[in-house]
Amino acid sequence: MSYVTSLKCRECGQDYPVKPLHVCETCFGPLEVVYDYERIRAVMSREAIKARPSNLWRYRELLPVDGEPEAGPFSGFTPLLAARRLAAELGLKSVYIKDDTVNHPTLSYKDRVVSVAITKASEFGFTTVSCASTGNLATAVAAHAARARLRCYIFMPEGVEAGKIVGSTIYGAQVITIRGNYDDVNRLCSEIADKYGWAFVNINLRPYYTEGAKTFGFEVAEQLGWRLPDHIVLPTAGGTILPKVAKAFKEFHEVGLIEDGHVKVHCAQAAGSAPVVHALHKGTDLITPVKPNTIAKSIAIGNPADGFYVLKAVRESGGWGDAATDEEIIDAIKLLARTEGIFAEPAGGTTLAVAIKLINQGRIKRDESLVVSITGNGYKTLEAVAGALEQPFVIEARLKDFDALFERLQNGKRSVAGAA
Repeated sequence: MSYVTSLKCRECGQDYPVKPLHVCETCFGPLEVVYDYERIRAVMSREAIKARPSNLWRYRELLPVDGEPEAGPFSGFTPLLAARRLAAELGLKSVYIKDDTVNHPTLSYKDRVVSVAITKASEFGFTTVSCASTGNLATAVAAHAARARLRCYIFMPEGVEAGKIVGSTIYGAQVITIRGNYDDVNRLCSEIADKYGWAFVNINLRPYYTEGAKTFGFEVAEQLGWRLPDHIVLPTAGGTILPKVAKAFKEFHEVGLIEDGHVKVHCAQAAGSAPVVHALHKGTDLITPVKPNTIAKSIAIGNPADGFYVLKAVRESGGWGDAATDEEIIDAIKLLARTEGIFAEPAGGTTLAVAIKLINQGRIKRDESLVVSITGNGYKTLEAVAGALEQPFVIEARLKDFDALFERLQNGKRSVAGAA
């Protein structure tokens, strides 16, 4: 049973039927899914949720599907880890890592949004799905489409990490790379969607696709014992996840699953692609597009579709945002790996690096709780950090050679004869 009543324009409020639509015909504003919260409140309880499988569909009343979903049966409900060693290094009492590096099956938060989008594509009767992507979305769409037996076309800008190209083609998707940046790819995909009538998960299915991001926030609240943290830091690319996590917290309160609580929502961007942070710091609603130049390719979107709504959510929560340089991103990746054994992609490094800045700025207090959102796995982006790591030693298979190496290491000397 679906609890969706309509689509509604986020700008003028015009109602639309539940169809593959994404833009208001009146004002060209984006459309959003509307739910009957009164009916949901009557059937959705903590006990009912706890009794369900540990996947994103445990929150199905607040997701825009009609029948029994087939996509994503093992996606979602990723760990929320108490990061004690990291907290000690940052000087905070309570730090949690929401770890989507282990999300099934493609190791990023995109498995959440794609599970909902692919389910909705099937419900609408589409036989071909597609997306414009900087990498993580591509692998998720390809994997979920394969399982759903849907034809799949993937469009990415030239220069994305090799792991994400392989991670899409392995599932049988047709991958096309475009000379240009993500915004060039997205414009082309809008034209292709109109001409060929395919289901583009982040274009004509965008209202449904973005709802899947709420499950990240739902899980944080449930895993914290049905309460909210004081702060959460989220990465921003096209602007999907941050406003939806903020919406998730509001919805849980609306249907009575959590008490009225407040969480400050903070935005993290890479310095080489930070149009939302620039607008936030200038105190304006006008987001000026930029040409991305950063190692954090998965969040390198210079003209974010939902950037305005990121600004709105951050400001309404009393949060803030900042940008991290590539060097700061790499340092944060190494810090998280060293303290908590989690290998994040550059988007995760960006989030932690910005969290550190917010702590140093005094925006996150030492006795407050913090959730750092890690949305993708570092094994998919090895190129980003490989040059910043020490190379392995090479020695002959002789004990005396190891003895010499070990003595040097004990004395803190990196240079060893025979090392490469």
